[in-house]
Amino acid sequence: MANFLFVLRSDDNEKATRCFQFAKISNDKGHQVNIFLVDDGVAWAMKDRDGSQKTVTGDCPADYIPALVDAGVEVGVCTPCAKGRNLAEADFYATMKLDGGPHLIDMAAEAKVFNF
Repeated sequence: MANFLFVLRSDDNEKATRCFQFAKISNDKGHQVNIFLVDDGVAWAMKDRDGSQKTVTGDCPADYIPALVDAGVEVGVCTPCAKGRNLAEADFYATMKLDGGPHLIDMAAEAKVFNF
C-alpha cells in the first residue's frame, strides 16, 4: 500500500473538507496516512470547532474528522503556528499533537504529498 501525507495550511472550509475526505478514503483503503496542519490550518485541530458548515457538494469537515480520530490517524500540528495563534494541545482532538518541521520533512521524504 502507499504512504500519503496530507498537508492543510488553510482555514478554508472547502479545502479542509477535501483534505480530511481524501485522508479518510486513503485510510479506509488501507494506505498509510498522516496529516500535518500548518499556518491557518492549525485551527482544525481544535475539538470544539464547528466543522458542520456544508460545502457545495454537501459534505463538511465534521463528516470526516471523527472517523479519522477513531481510526487513530496521527495529525501533526505545527508548534509555532499553533502557539502563535494561542492554541493549546489540551484543546486538540486526541490524535492531534504539536509537531515540528523536521518531522514534516521526514514524512514528506517517504510519502506522496497532497497540499490543501
